[in-house]
Amino acid sequence: MNQPPTPPAAGLRYLALGDSYTIGEKVAPEVRWPVLLADSLRARGIAIGPPTIIAQTGWTTDELDAAIDRADPQGAFDLVSLLIGVNNQYRKRSVETYRPEFAALLQRAIGFAGGDASRVLVLSIPDWGVTPFAAEDDRPAAQIGAEIDAYNAAAREETERAGAHFVDIAPTSRTALGDPSLTAEDGLHPSGTMYAAWTELALPVVLDALGFAH
Repeated sequence: MNQPPTPPAAGLRYLALGDSYTIGEKVAPEVRWPVLLADSLRARGIAIGPPTIIAQTGWTTDELDAAIDRADPQGAFDLVSLLIGVNNQYRKRSVETYRPEFAALLQRAIGFAGGDASRVLVLSIPDWGVTPFAAEDDRPAAQIGAEIDAYNAAAREETERAGAHFVDIAPTSRTALGDPSLTAEDGLHPSGTMYAAWTELALPVVLDALGFAH
């Protein structure tokens, strides 16, 4: 029987790349989903340090790319996550423009994972069309959802082509419709409860990626 890899004494290193959904806009730092993910791994006896987060509310793919340049994170990381694109869609940029920019960011993520795509986790873009905030947009909720689906289809294709892992949290994000407990106080961003649900979806994939049983 294969034994799981032994984490380094200082713990596994985790880099989380993204936008408001990764930095956890309007929620406490301890319930950001990358923090919850690291906590869940520790609860299973896996040594992992606090996530290094490069994310900011409002960032598009090109803005995240520039921010990575500024931050200059030094790899290799044992785990890298990427969740980006909602602000491209919000600003009405095309999927055709998003795809190559996402693919380039994915390659950067793989590079930070020491070139090992199996250590990279991509989360889909959640559907903000189900939130109260969407009522202020000039696009109907169904259109927002369809655009999000198109973005996520492109991201999934690029992720699978690269050999990384794709976790689709969009269906879970849509359960916020009619359930205020799943949305933060701003009526747009996820609550800690929603982030916990995303973490549950991501955890088994991450355990597999890191070589641990679940």
